[in-house]
Amino acid sequence: MYKSEFDNNIRNKKIGNSFVFFGESIFLVDMYTKMMTNFDDANLLNFYHDEYDFNSAKSHLSQGSLFGDRNILIIKSEKKVPKKELDILLELCDKNPDNIFVYAYYGSDHKTYNNKKAFTKSKAIAVRFFHPKDFEAQNIILQVAQEKKVNIDKYTISHLLEIHNGDVALAVNEIEKFRVYDRAITTKDVDNLVFGLGEVNLDDFIKKLLNKKDFKEDLQSILEHGEDEIRVLTAITSYITQLYMFNIYIRVNGAPNAIEILGYPAPPQVVQDKATQCIKIKPFIYSKLHELLLGSELKMKSAHIDKGAILLSTLIRVQKLL
Repeated sequence: MYKSEFDNNIRNKKIGNSFVFFGESIFLVDMYTKMMTNFDDANLLNFYHDEYDFNSAKSHLSQGSLFGDRNILIIKSEKKVPKKELDILLELCDKNPDNIFVYAYYGSDHKTYNNKKAFTKSKAIAVRFFHPKDFEAQNIILQVAQEKKVNIDKYTISHLLEIHNGDVALAVNEIEKFRVYDRAITTKDVDNLVFGLGEVNLDDFIKKLLNKKDFKEDLQSILEHGEDEIRVLTAITSYITQLYMFNIYIRVNGAPNAIEILGYPAPPQVVQDKATQCIKIKPFIYSKLHELLLGSELKMKSAHIDKGAILLSTLIRVQKLL
């Protein structure tokens, strides 16, 4: 099954005590593993990667707890647990409802576990986790922020995700830094704590680029602070895509609406700035810009050549198109 169906089962309390988690998003695999095994005073046994030992795992689920607590077994590995051994461990959970077993498979071969017939002999629930969509990622980070009592809105969270190229795990790790503030977190706070005070903000850099100003010193600063050329290019592509979405919406409806365009509310000044900026670019130019940027990204990813030279050449051509 997939995450949405599993979430419904959790809400309706229709889950068992044995789980096989796998998929593209290791972050979600880990998050749900923790969620399903979060019990106080449990008798917990963890195996990571090459530590797995079948006899120890079997013994752990076979034994009765001295104090009547749960026996919890967690296996996290890129290697597959042999099918016969996995079936035995799952069967032990079927026999004892106080047992909990989570097999978190980190490997990339998902065919075995994605098959509906893979676990018909047991009550195990197999869940495939894809990378979360934008709104899902924002909600996950918002929930983490609320748990840590960090006051941050979805617009700022979206900015944080853009910095980390959509990597939810990296964005979640940053939330801890914001606990030093006793006020609402702004995008400037994100830039200061995530980028560092000396680094040029990517949004400011992109605005300078699109306003046809000299950007070379800013670009050098960004790259010197460790930003990757491909990341810079994808950030520009993402920004221009947003402008194009604003452009289309305004031409159809006459005025911008951040919630309908972006899926979350944004500060009025940000909405106004993007509305003003998006109209300056003609619709057919957006197509040429996307073609140029995506083509350059493909070159960077497919050839052992100077990425910096490709990036600089691409940005010069962007300004010529504008």
